[in-house]
Order: sequence, then C-alpha cells, then structure tokens
Amino acid sequence: MALVTFRDESATGRALEEFTLPGLPERTSARELVRLRVREEVARYNAAPSHHFRGLVKPTDAEAELNGYRMRTVHRLDWEKQADAAEAAFARNGFLLLVGDRQIDDLDTEVDLTVDPVVSFVKLVPLVGG
Repeated sequence: MALVTFRDESATGRALEEFTLPGLPERTSARELVRLRVREEVARYNAAPSHHFRGLVKPTDAEAELNGYRMRTVHRLDWEKQADAAEAAFARNGFLLLVGDRQIDDLDTEVDLTVDPVVSFVKLVPLVGG
C-alpha cells in the first residue's frame, strides 16, 4: 500500500495546498487518482458544508472566486458528479496532472505510486482574447 500526496501547484510549481491519503494501491490509473482526489475533497466539504468550496472543479451551483468557489446555497455535494466533471475538465485541458516530474496526458495511464508518490494538479486559466 502507498501513501500518496495530492498537491495543488501554481503554474510556476509553487505548492498551494496539499493533503495525503494512506493505503492506496501501489499501481493505479491516473483516472482513479483524479477520482480519489475529488472524492476526498468532497467528503471533507460534506463533513462541514459552508459557502466556500476548495476543489479541483467548480460545483454546478457555485461561482469562481479567489482560491476556490462560492456556493450559492450550502448543500452536500455528490462526489461522483464532481469526479465526472474533473474528468471532463482534464479532457479539455482545464488542469495539468503531474505524477512525480512526469506529465500525464491520458487518464488511462497506469501509475506506480511507490516510485512517484506525489500527484500534482495545476489548474489552467483560459486567456482572455485568445
């Protein structure tokens, strides 16, 4: 079993936020890593719902704000819907996924977490005006 660090990074590589999850399988797909990350952040939010959500993707009923999303109404989130939204965001280049120092281009890529136990997410901001 592996202890994995999930980290949000700026485009320059500066760590913004991170958490660890123990007991993960030593080998898994990048897709499963994204879904595990989203499941954990939604579980943390649902344990103490508020008007602010810090997560990989914007919930349906939220507005983007600095360092997260402002929830219009406080309610429990469905982690599977959020995970599906994260997969869709990855497909349209909404964020980069790095495992160790390697960028993952396909969510079906198998990852050895004993070699690279740090999974980084870099959110990309669309440029205004193209």
